[in-house]
Amino acid sequence: MDNIKIYAFADEASGEVDGQIRAAHRNSLSGIELRGTELGNVSDLSFVAACLIHKKLKDAGLSVWSMGSPIGKIGINDNFEAHLEKLKNTLELCRVFGTKNIRMFSFYMPGNENPDDYRNAVIDKLARMAEMAKSYGVTLCHENEKGIYGENAERCLEIHKALPEIRGVFDPANFVQCGVDTLKAWDMLNPYIKYMHIKDALADGRVVPAGAGIGNVKEIANKYIAMGGCEFTIEPHLTVFKGLSELERKGEESRVGEVYTYPDSDTAFDCACNSFKALIGVK
Repeated sequence: MDNIKIYAFADEASGEVDGQIRAAHRNSLSGIELRGTELGNVSDLSFVAACLIHKKLKDAGLSVWSMGSPIGKIGINDNFEAHLEKLKNTLELCRVFGTKNIRMFSFYMPGNENPDDYRNAVIDKLARMAEMAKSYGVTLCHENEKGIYGENAERCLEIHKALPEIRGVFDPANFVQCGVDTLKAWDMLNPYIKYMHIKDALADGRVVPAGAGIGNVKEIANKYIAMGGCEFTIEPHLTVFKGLSELERKGEESRVGEVYTYPDSDTAFDCACNSFKALIGVK
């Protein structure tokens, strides 16, 4: 287990970089998946802001494993050219942080329409994004997320087969919330997985600590480790943290488990980290 690397969305502990550093140190994390800061979302940072954040993290001995971007989290019919500019900025910032991975999505689908009708449009746009990322030596990592084209295992597989350069981020809770059997999804997708997001959920969609839900997190994490995988990002979602409403569309907000609620974000964050470490036997 010495090679296991555990990162986290530390903005769930604090909206400020200093607080994120304290949370990462407190939980002995290898680094963070950078998403929100007091200077803005990771994809909207200026070069100067990114340099300031990078210096703080470097001085604290923390790396940025992946850019937790909102790239691809727009409607399939929204302004794609403007979104490509956001991707380009994110890719430029990867150079600042020394990061080789960007977490991204495969577009929200129009309501009451068949997502399969948009397959070609999704693949074409993702291909343009992947081509841009390739020129920067950065890997795009697609997360299964409710409401987007790749919300189930079958459509995630379509994406990876069409564009094998796009790797996968396997999120058990997101699959649970979409009614997907996580073990079957893992068997289908594991050859394409770059890393895992660690959060769990109950059958009704409520987010709970790793191992407390029906996401088969322990079994899948151990399967991932057995095949040589070692990178995990903790994504607690155990309390509603500042900025969560900005990450999800109205009507698709995460449901937080009433049993697993915490007095503050630091406590919730620590619980999420400790639960996963206990699950896989890491101190």
